Amino acid sequence: MNSRLNLLHPYPFEKLAALLRDVSPPAAKSEILLSIGEPAHALPEFLATDTGELVSALGRYPLTRGSSGLRQAIARWLTRRYRLSRTPNPDTEILPTSGSREALFSFIQAVVNNAETPRPVVVMSNPFYQIYEGAALLAGAQPLYLNSLQSNGFVPDLDQLPESVWQKTQLLLLCSPDNPTGAVITGEVLTRAFELAQKHDFIVALDECYSEIYFDEDSPPQGLLEYADRTGNSGFERCVIFQSLSKRSNLPGLRSGFVAGYATILQDYYRYRTYHGCTLSPMVQELSIRAWSDENHVAKNRALYRQKFDLALAILQPVMDVSRPDAGFYLWPQTTVDETAFARELYAAQNIKVLPGSYLSRESGGINPGQNRVRMALVQDLDTTREAVERIAAFASL
Repeated sequence: MNSRLNLLHPYPFEKLAALLRDVSPPAAKSEILLSIGEPAHALPEFLATDTGELVSALGRYPLTRGSSGLRQAIARWLTRRYRLSRTPNPDTEILPTSGSREALFSFIQAVVNNAETPRPVVVMSNPFYQIYEGAALLAGAQPLYLNSLQSNGFVPDLDQLPESVWQKTQLLLLCSPDNPTGAVITGEVLTRAFELAQKHDFIVALDECYSEIYFDEDSPPQGLLEYADRTGNSGFERCVIFQSLSKRSNLPGLRSGFVAGYATILQDYYRYRTYHGCTLSPMVQELSIRAWSDENHVAKNRALYRQKFDLALAILQPVMDVSRPDAGFYLWPQTTVDETAFARELYAAQNIKVLPGSYLSRESGGINPGQNRVRMALVQDLDTTREAVERIAAFASL
């Protein structure tokens, strides 16, 4: 077996299962899951369709690049959403993927080059999506963590790391809107990222899978390609983004997303994917075209999240240190006790699962930014969310 497998940490939900294994929650209260970011909203109405034509396409192998129709739909969406000065080239700047998780993992495998730099570095924000770290470790890279702290608006300060680290860096991987903090990366941070990438020859990658869940319809979060385009980098040099329909369209089971950005990078990543073999079925591709081509269901989705955040904050803020994030669907409250004790005792008292923040982060610079915090995913329907936050408020008031 690959000896690097021993470097992997248990996945956060494995840790949570172990933490709660011997806890008996009250049977009179229904279980409510706020621990996992799996949207429970209704599926988009336009997905109801006669499946006959879609099923007939299953008799052909799908292309690694995906269909031309899907890539064109994604290119049009990117242009509309980020008001780009030009439409990305569907043939060279876009690759459909089986969701963002698969893409993030495989992209890191393709990017890390151990021949050039012994133990190259992949820099990531902290807390982070654990796929970033696991992929880096299995690729033979050293993950290094940028703490995202409340004192800095939960936006990582790139100058935490010395020049000697950036010299060994091959990939800077950030998430915006962030999981779990909900912070949106600022233009100032992106400017600094580009400066460092240009100087030290590395790729800047942004996981943007939460980009379509925000509170002000007139102020959507800025994306990496948008920022590059507006600052004169219309060719997206050194830039790559990851997107998904899971959060945007409540379609986590469809496993559909894409990678977009600098054509030179995607050319080599495409070569990797021809061997990787993780393609989208024709049925998934057709449904994805419909999803990327429709914004009405996404706006309705945002409206429901706004309702839930308004409700949750009105109930929780009097008894907990919690604030509205910039975007996304997570709350990241501070706890007055150890975060694992909070999660365990909440489950025991109220049959509600939340995720300890330390399961999503690592100690760096003597700090674990997930300490005394928990992640709550407001993914349930409105009535279930109301019941959940009322139970949490009752627990926190004791």
